[in-house]
Amino acid sequence: MAEQKRSGSRSSSSHDDGGSPMDRLRDEFTDFLDAQAQQLTDKLGDTLTGLTGKLQDAAENGGTLPRVGARVLKGDSPVKAMVGEKAKDLKDGVVGKAKELFSSGGRGGGAGDTKVTNIVEVVDVGVPLRTVYDQWTQYEEFSSFTKGVRSVSASDEVSSDWKVKVGPSSRSWKATVQEQLPDDRIVWTSEGSKGSTRGAVSFHELAPTLTRIVLVVEYYPAGFFEKTGNLWRAQGRRLRLDLKHFARYVTLNADEDVEGWRGEIRDGEVVRSHEEGLEDDEDDESYDSDADARDDDADADAADDADDEDYAEEDGYEEPYDDDAEDDDAEDDDAEDDDAAERPARRR
Repeated sequence: MAEQKRSGSRSSSSHDDGGSPMDRLRDEFTDFLDAQAQQLTDKLGDTLTGLTGKLQDAAENGGTLPRVGARVLKGDSPVKAMVGEKAKDLKDGVVGKAKELFSSGGRGGGAGDTKVTNIVEVVDVGVPLRTVYDQWTQYEEFSSFTKGVRSVSASDEVSSDWKVKVGPSSRSWKATVQEQLPDDRIVWTSEGSKGSTRGAVSFHELAPTLTRIVLVVEYYPAGFFEKTGNLWRAQGRRLRLDLKHFARYVTLNADEDVEGWRGEIRDGEVVRSHEEGLEDDEDDESYDSDADARDDDADADAADDADDEDYAEEDGYEEPYDDDAEDDDAEDDDAEDDDAAERPARRR
């Protein structure tokens, strides 16, 4: 366009040879200004095109600039909006790295390489073995004395639903008893949306009124809070504290008459019902009572015999003399002599 104007000016000047020098100077200066204006317009257009492309790319890729603009429209200052979005991007980056670390189990593997937490706790309780076991089978009471259990509801003799506290959140678990032997041990597995466990608790009589509880758990965390807690061994500390709460609870309530579940479970199936277990326990108790009574009688007889022997060995003691017994012996001897005298006479 500028070239057309310049050519037009030259053509007009060539046709108007009679124009003054001032007119020609004015025409040349006008052509120069037109050229500079056109160049500036081209540069401004390129700049606007590049800015438009950047804005479009940011909008499509979720960049920071659209979020800053949105915060400015809501009333924030441009500086505050920019600083806030930069801080948010930094936080998202840190959280993303943490999630990537936890998903690899801290060992650089895939999502399935979750690190397992092994928990082993032991506590001794000054209560008889059966009382400790019966109290342990009362799962519904756990929420009344532990900090980590919020509620427990038994579905049947094998399954139960647990709600536990993990950090600031609650988690639900479905527990299944795989093996249960009265006064001996309980083995279970549990599944939840944020992790799973395998555990066993065993009961050992150290004395008639002293019982040892051994708790072993394998914990497989799956959620973010669970893996964070797993990193700091929070689950082990929580389990240790709850086991101490149980020891305190069963010690203070040892005098209460609690009927625990006396059935037997093997391979996740009930092989002996609670009622059958109670009958077996009664039979064992009656047998033990009879055996104790027999032992007591035997001990009494032995004690009497020992007393008789001690009395017989006292100084100056002899068996009392029985005259009637001696006369009876003499009569028997005379009868034998008469029989002997008669036998030869009969033969003759």
